[in-house]
Amino acid sequence: MIYGLPARRLLASRPYTNVRYQHQWQPLRPPNPAHLPKPKPRKPPFTRRRWVRRLFAISSIVGTGYVLDTQFNASSLTRSFLTFRTAILVGLDYKINFRAHPPLAPSIEAVHARNAERVFDLLRHNGGLYLKIGQAIAMQSAILPPQFQKMFARMFDDAPQNDWHDVEKVVREDFGKSVEEVFGVGFALEQGKGVIEKTARASASVAQVHWARLADGREVAVKIQKREIASQVGWDLWAFKVVARVYTWWFDIPVYSLVPYISERLMLETDFVNEANNAEDMKKLVEGEPRLKGRVYIPKIYRELSSKRVMTAEWIEGVRLWDKDGVQNPWRGGWHQGSPGAGGRELPPLPRAQFKVDDKIPEDATRNDLFKPDRTFWKGKDGNGGLGLSFKNVMGTIVELFSAQMFLWGSVHCDPHPGNIFIRRLPSGKPEVVLIDHGLYIRMNPEFRHQYALFWKSLLAFDNETIKDIVSSWGITNPDIFASATLMRPYTGGDNSTLNQIRNGGTGKDQQERAYDMQVKARDGIKQILGDENKWPRELIFIGRNLRIVQGNNQFLGSPVNRIKITGVWASRALAESKDLSFGERGLNWVKYLRFRVVLVLSDVVFVWSKIRQILGVGGGMEDDIEAQMKIMAKDFGVDLNHGVFEG
Repeated sequence: MIYGLPARRLLASRPYTNVRYQHQWQPLRPPNPAHLPKPKPRKPPFTRRRWVRRLFAISSIVGTGYVLDTQFNASSLTRSFLTFRTAILVGLDYKINFRAHPPLAPSIEAVHARNAERVFDLLRHNGGLYLKIGQAIAMQSAILPPQFQKMFARMFDDAPQNDWHDVEKVVREDFGKSVEEVFGVGFALEQGKGVIEKTARASASVAQVHWARLADGREVAVKIQKREIASQVGWDLWAFKVVARVYTWWFDIPVYSLVPYISERLMLETDFVNEANNAEDMKKLVEGEPRLKGRVYIPKIYRELSSKRVMTAEWIEGVRLWDKDGVQNPWRGGWHQGSPGAGGRELPPLPRAQFKVDDKIPEDATRNDLFKPDRTFWKGKDGNGGLGLSFKNVMGTIVELFSAQMFLWGSVHCDPHPGNIFIRRLPSGKPEVVLIDHGLYIRMNPEFRHQYALFWKSLLAFDNETIKDIVSSWGITNPDIFASATLMRPYTGGDNSTLNQIRNGGTGKDQQERAYDMQVKARDGIKQILGDENKWPRELIFIGRNLRIVQGNNQFLGSPVNRIKITGVWASRALAESKDLSFGERGLNWVKYLRFRVVLVLSDVVFVWSKIRQILGVGGGMEDDIEAQMKIMAKDFGVDLNHGVFEG
């Protein structure tokens, strides 16, 4: 039925008149195979066995790569993988959660805490050059959030030392001979031979130091680079560059342009030939400066027993700067006698009462003082004596030494932490400062050295126009912030426009929003200091490190000297004495220097007032007063300074 009518009647009433609707019957023909599409490959059915085989193959490849990397490449690829993984986690965390109210964290402080833990774990796990980078960060960690400060305060622990067989491999690879053949030593008291300790006396991130007595009686410190460093350093610096490049783009902080210079310095620090050159150059400079000769000592280097990864220097008997009791406690070593080796004198010969030649030595003799005698007779029978020195004389010499390096010579030791400074007592009763570890140096060209000396002089004279001209030529857009960072105290001679802008902002916001705004301002402050990265002097990176450590040394000893005044005096005097300037320029600078000394009288008044308050028990000294001022100013910039440079 169609619309209620029989189909036959409907068709009869409307016959087909168009051929298009006429149907002609044709027999069914099979299709031509040539015209058919190509058959699709049949997908094999899912089988658990196939996926197990694939998983096993992948695991085998990864496992084999890991074993090869561990055994033959010092885990360099594995370390780089861990670096990239941590960098991605930290970067994503800050990209998502660095805001007033983080979506995936209870607060910004929680974000800082977990990322500090991630970075710390990476540096400690990888060790080697990573540990040195971590120690460098720790020296500047006061500008980081408190969570990072707390973590990096633990970066100064001694690094684990390598086994003796690794030491032997390094010596054989560099000299083609065994340790016994190179140094003429044995591991027992044998006729005609020296002796060496298998257990290191000190172990750092890159090298470890062994005591030895050569056959001719000289006592030496044998500094041997850890064997894995040579394989790791290239990969480590490459990973460092990649992360810095990505973070520069990701967070819009212009730091990558500084990375090649930093990497070059770190690479040179693993070259002991470079360290030996630095030590010998500094020894000549010190001995040629009458104001420092006899007050500062640089150990001798024995080139015939040194190589790219092995450096042999004279052994130093002294008190580390961090041993305050050992420096200042009463001297019990006798009238007109100095501590062993002071003044470049040879160490007294070793007593042979403990063993006779060719005696069988106990197995643990290389782990204690059986070979090396105790020379602390000057401490007295109860062991409570010291060098009997004044912290003022000790610290005055240290500040003058590094001021001469910056302003007079342009050759700056950039790692002057207390572990690298020994103190000895001269027969005259005055201190002698011994400086070791000369791997990390920077060289200042004469033009920049003059600029930096004039900058320091202008800071103390509040010559704001000169300060602005100099820092502008360095590409720095905020003189006040940079001046404060250089002095390690708030600079009060500028207009403080940036600080006032920060203080006036943030009203009407909750605590989390104000904290976020302050940290954004801190990031912007870094950008202002870096300014034009193409003009920014790369040397300032490590000069700032030197200044911060010297300030920490002075603060650690109770601020015995006016560090800022001493540094300013050397800066001004260097301009008057520099041989790179003409006679007329030097004469004009001498006149300015005499006027400048009058200006510094005000600095003496401030220092004396701080010292009086310290004696009365109402202050910690000038450096503590400066740090208190810096804490207040830093709070305004979103930075919480809550520990000293060597705390922890």
